[in-house]
Amino acid sequence: MPIQFDVDPAVAQLAASTSTFVRDLVIPAERACGGSVHHAPEDLRETLQKGAREAGVFAPHVPTRWGGHGLDLRGQALVFEAAGYSLLGPLALNCAAPDEGNMHLLEKVATEDQKERYLRPLAAGEVRSCFAMTEPAPGAGADPRSLRTTATRVPGGWRIDGRKWFISGARGAGFAIVMARTSGSPGDPGGATMFLVDAGTPGMSIVRDIETLDEGLFAGHSEIVFDECVVDDDQVLGAVGQGFAGAQVRLGPARMTHCMRWLGAARRAQDVALERAGSRMAFGSVLGDLGMVQQMLADSEIDIEASRALILRTAWELDTGSAAAAQLTSVSKTFVAEAVNRVVDRAVQICGALGISAADAPLARLLREVRPFRIYDGPSETHRFAIARRAVRPYRQPNAGATGS
Repeated sequence: MPIQFDVDPAVAQLAASTSTFVRDLVIPAERACGGSVHHAPEDLRETLQKGAREAGVFAPHVPTRWGGHGLDLRGQALVFEAAGYSLLGPLALNCAAPDEGNMHLLEKVATEDQKERYLRPLAAGEVRSCFAMTEPAPGAGADPRSLRTTATRVPGGWRIDGRKWFISGARGAGFAIVMARTSGSPGDPGGATMFLVDAGTPGMSIVRDIETLDEGLFAGHSEIVFDECVVDDDQVLGAVGQGFAGAQVRLGPARMTHCMRWLGAARRAQDVALERAGSRMAFGSVLGDLGMVQQMLADSEIDIEASRALILRTAWELDTGSAAAAQLTSVSKTFVAEAVNRVVDRAVQICGALGISAADAPLARLLREVRPFRIYDGPSETHRFAIARRAVRPYRQPNAGATGS
């Protein structure tokens, strides 16, 4: 099947409108708060999202049934990149992590009653959510099979016990999607189940907020304890014992939407570097005429274009249900995460003292934000392991040493 990268004119217009909205309303708001929204008030989010609705750019990824534009992943690639030009752009469009991934998961996996109860208000921006899978060591992290939180059958429902940490957006969230083990032991490849847990459910408590390098994710990252937290049977999301498979419904596309948003941040950093290179005089010429600066600018242009091409190719594979999607998702996540870091780092170097000034340019906060991207949604090392394993699988000879799934 030929790969289709044609851009629908309506999608191109939505991306252009998003760029204008981000420039005119969102970037001033980002400057006002210094890009730090871990402890920002809800009215900041509500104001930005009200502006996005008025601009006609709200919820580009949400199916039209739930009030959004219904873009496929290829369409999202253009709009999310435009939104990611500001750290607060995805928040304004209601397409920021973790809510965007949770909307996708609920739309694909939830029952109709669960969609009305959880997806509809989330898509409308009436509530926020979180996805609670990661645990302190030795629990689930890069290897989700290490899952230690348990869910035990009780009359009419399930009792959840365990500890989660680095749960993004948990503070103030209306509900959590919680991964817990309903069978097996840590290290087993199956036995996990997802649960919908409402905020305020007895036995679920946020015990601390975790200070982190990044500060641009609304409400930050928290540690949550579940202590005899009981939920009803109708709060099981998907099938019992199929939690890991359900999580993959979310994680593959969510990795790509992360890439889309962060590519916008890289493009902003490159624009700052280009403006500086075209105006700053040094050694008798503008910086952009110096060979070493030209090399950094050119390498960043290459990284941006290669990242965009990989994102579009992988989005097409996911949209069409191709078997190649899993491999390309890992390839894209690894390459884009590292390319974005390179672009922002070069921009800082080109701008010198301006690059590390928090008050006069956005580069210092962009550098702080993009570094964790090489860890979020699977560290580069884990993805490289998966990429190599899939690549060698067709060539593996029977009984030729160690085996792996």
